[in-house]
Amino acid sequence: MLTRMLFAAGLACAGLVLADPGTPCAQASLPAPGQPILSAQARLLPVLAQEGMVASQERHASAVGVEILKRGGNAVDAAVATGFALAVTLPRAGNLGGGGFMLVHLARSGETIAIDYRETAPAAATRDMFLDAKGEPDSVKSRDSGLSIGVPGTVRGLALAHEKYGSGRFSLAQLLEPAVRLAREGIPVEDDLADSLLPAAARLARFPASAAIFLKDGQPLRRGDRLVQSDLALTLEAIRQQGPDGFYAGRVAAEIAAATRAAGGIMTETDLAAYRPVIRPVLRGSYRGYEIRAMPPPSSGGVHLIQILNILEGFDLAASGAGAARTLHLLAEAMKPAYADRAAFLGDPDRVTVPARGLTAKAYAQVLRAAIDPERARPADAVAPGNPLPHEGDQTTHFSVIDREGNAVSNTYTLNFSYGMGMVAAGTGVLMNNELDDFAAKPGAQNAYGLVGGEANAVAAGARPLSSMTPVILLKDGRVVLVTGSPGGSRIITTVLQVVVNVIDFGMNIAEAIAAPRIHHQWKPDVLLVERGLSPDTLALLAQRGHQVRLGATSGSANSILITPEGITGAADPRQRGTAAIGY
Repeated sequence: MLTRMLFAAGLACAGLVLADPGTPCAQASLPAPGQPILSAQARLLPVLAQEGMVASQERHASAVGVEILKRGGNAVDAAVATGFALAVTLPRAGNLGGGGFMLVHLARSGETIAIDYRETAPAAATRDMFLDAKGEPDSVKSRDSGLSIGVPGTVRGLALAHEKYGSGRFSLAQLLEPAVRLAREGIPVEDDLADSLLPAAARLARFPASAAIFLKDGQPLRRGDRLVQSDLALTLEAIRQQGPDGFYAGRVAAEIAAATRAAGGIMTETDLAAYRPVIRPVLRGSYRGYEIRAMPPPSSGGVHLIQILNILEGFDLAASGAGAARTLHLLAEAMKPAYADRAAFLGDPDRVTVPARGLTAKAYAQVLRAAIDPERARPADAVAPGNPLPHEGDQTTHFSVIDREGNAVSNTYTLNFSYGMGMVAAGTGVLMNNELDDFAAKPGAQNAYGLVGGEANAVAAGARPLSSMTPVILLKDGRVVLVTGSPGGSRIITTVLQVVVNVIDFGMNIAEAIAAPRIHHQWKPDVLLVERGLSPDTLALLAQRGHQVRLGATSGSANSILITPEGITGAADPRQRGTAAIGY
């Protein structure tokens, strides 16, 4: 029997339920403003389904994907429809004007495919184009000018996934229909959309085409307003009728190229026409008996997720316990060498040799583990990139999908900043990315997320900038167990890491694993970022171990699915409003 799950007031948007033991989920209620989500008697419960599920950062888009599943589509069909819908309903991160990574797992063959639809640098890009007259990085050029715009990959990436791995029951045009309707008819301004527009208003106001859509009388749209995106509807309709050529050629491509050049950029119609996604060999690893399928470079996420888990495998985390100072210390110390190696070795695999096999080798992890003091933090300057070669053999959004056959999709895509560069290409409704800031402007320079870059990630014509996006699928005995990923800039890798550890080491259900407070250390700057929710005593113990603890903003939106004996369980991250895990 197909059952669509009913959710407690408002918490459906978070994809989780607050329930006292014995209380039906439908009777649960939101805590009072300012009160914690959890009490001593409460427990987070995931959404439960039997047939399929979509967990995303926006409820309208999740509903679009689930409807495709219910009509007989597979996980890829649902993911493509969800991806196009998010371009309308989550404009700060869902996109046509950006790019990303998709993992597709096919249950029948057991194969997992990695689709790289990351943006590329235009053909006219040069090594030093983000440097000023003194040879120093110029953040205005790399983040706030047309030079920062990479050639978008999302449309061709989603179309490729549909063409090769869709069920065949839906045409691409049919999967685009919901997005066209949402753009044309509009959506209410609420939840994350309302929350995100206010801080982005100044960025959007710089461009008349953006202001005309997202502002009213010079002010951002407010709760109760309606966001109508007529130009975006026309662009989506062009793709619906012509396929990807409706975006990469003709009127839309000409207007994107013209808007980019008017903002000081170098992208041309030829760059757009030449863009192609790449199918890459999936990255494989293991952790405590679970098989990991992850995205290879130019994602750094898969490599370093596996690397960190390999290090942690030598410690008994379950014995020290979730949230304990010792556990958090070990997590932080395992993160540091991975981010140091990221700076030294990771880049576009089509132009540099990335020692992925060495970085993900168990033997290399053993060397790194031996350097960890279980009682004392190492300063960043004491951690350097290792030597993996002998072992060689923010803004973004993530959604997870699984269907009744066990096919699964883990997809993360991005515009880089919230609303990307803030520029809508006039006449298209398409928000453009500022993704090229993810290149290293020069060796040792930091990007907007504080990540240090090296020569392997230098700017080059046609190159794909390094990314932290970490879509991942975990299997046990050949069957999908966990589908997860997250936005969050440099924190993506550590967010996904902690979801995995919370499930495998600490036995949390998926709602608990996502909601648990997170930490993050990226080597440099030498700061341990922690979310609210850890006890003051724990923070004090971390400081005593030598960590420079800093209470930071919440991060990530780890919309995830976990398969259990009871069925398909899912949760969307409660850190943003409007997220939704919907099953049937």
